[in-house]
Amino acid sequence: MANYRHGRVRQEIMREVNRILMREIKDPRIEGVTITDVELTGDLQHATIFYSTLSDKAGARQKTQAGLEAVTGKVRSELGKAIQLYKVPELTFERDSSVDYGNRIDSLLNQIKSSEPDTES
Repeated sequence: MANYRHGRVRQEIMREVNRILMREIKDPRIEGVTITDVELTGDLQHATIFYSTLSDKAGARQKTQAGLEAVTGKVRSELGKAIQLYKVPELTFERDSSVDYGNRIDSLLNQIKSSEPDTES
């Protein structure tokens, strides 16, 4: 019989962390942060939370990472109040590089498209 608990807990953590960051945390460094994915270990003790931001600047990315590291304890505490688990997982925030990768592919495709000769005869 399949065990779906891991997937349900992952989705619940993603939803609750998004809500906590939007409504509970008032740090200006984390404005515009969107949670894109959560990876959980098999024993549900550690969660890596992937996020994306609106800014592409390196300085803003560092400030956002520092802000998330500063509020990790508060987020974990609020998460423990929101969901019922035996032990609330340790949280680690990481920037989601898939958004940057997608933007890079998009720009490469646009370069290829603009460099091709126009053959509409």
